Amino acid sequence: MTNPGTILMGDGDAIKASCNEMDRLPVDWDLSDKQVEPVRKYQTTLKESATISGPGTFMGKAMRTISFEPTKQEGWWLDRTDLPHTLPIRVGIANVWTTGQIVSNIVLRSGNPHNYVRMVEHIVSLRMGMGIDNMMIKIDSGDPPLFEQGSLDLVEALDQCGKVTTDKPVPYVTVKEPVTVGGTYGDFVTLAPPDDLDNPQLTVDCAINFKTAIGQQRIKFPVCEELTRMASIARTNTSLAKVVYCATIGRIFADVRHLGYNTKNVSIAGKRRYMNEPRLIHEGKALEAAWHRAVLDLLAAIALINNGLFIGKITSYKAGHRLDCELVRQLYLNQVLVPLEELKK
Repeated sequence: MTNPGTILMGDGDAIKASCNEMDRLPVDWDLSDKQVEPVRKYQTTLKESATISGPGTFMGKAMRTISFEPTKQEGWWLDRTDLPHTLPIRVGIANVWTTGQIVSNIVLRSGNPHNYVRMVEHIVSLRMGMGIDNMMIKIDSGDPPLFEQGSLDLVEALDQCGKVTTDKPVPYVTVKEPVTVGGTYGDFVTLAPPDDLDNPQLTVDCAINFKTAIGQQRIKFPVCEELTRMASIARTNTSLAKVVYCATIGRIFADVRHLGYNTKNVSIAGKRRYMNEPRLIHEGKALEAAWHRAVLDLLAAIALINNGLFIGKITSYKAGHRLDCELVRQLYLNQVLVPLEELKK
């Protein structure tokens, strides 16, 4: 049974009702028992650099380039090479500017108001699953490239770089008891401490519920490099209604008019069927939307915890970027994050 614990934001009765609703959903793909490597003791950075290019996300006719580079600084950083007099943006909750209006996405900004990068979630989410603690990400605009293979191109670029281990220990953080934030649509996200303090892991129980062909989906898994790699091919999902909107009324907005989305790089769901071929099918059911939500969206918000890697249990139901980021903000506002070692005492 889902235990919401302390409510940091939202209506307690509504959250409990949603917990009960999620508990009634069957688990479509349960990988809870998968054996994964013990948590790392020392921080890593890249061994070499790698560069990758693709059409822009918000400016689809323009080519955008990202370079992954080693760094001696702790954390992940975004460096706008087209703004040479600005400092790199640290990946962290303090630098979240917005989660988008028309197009839902996480936007990071620091210092100069022009020093921002949009749609960062599909990049920074990899901090949680690829075993890379410190990295400089150089990008030639605030509009990252969009790929037909989801984030797999980024994963393969990181593979080219390789990793080196430093002498700095990895700081791990968690919560002492379950904490929850709830939204206004029956959505919630809960963080809880790990079950096994002798072999602590980061685990996810994620469920979605759409009024389209996506329907109800629920997956459970431990966060690890193998599953991150598998899930990275999952694309952003959208509804056929939103596609029609973007092609008509939405064209009055520049962000929509120039979007790089197409039938290959997004999953489109109508009321009763998908408009293009879905991915990540398990036992006859397409779970692309659930894997995208869990690995490339939800974990992107957890990656915004920048004073340590979070270890524990994440439960998410019907949530999105806005609630994800509010969760992380509330963790700091309520000062509930603690070093993992504190629970072992």
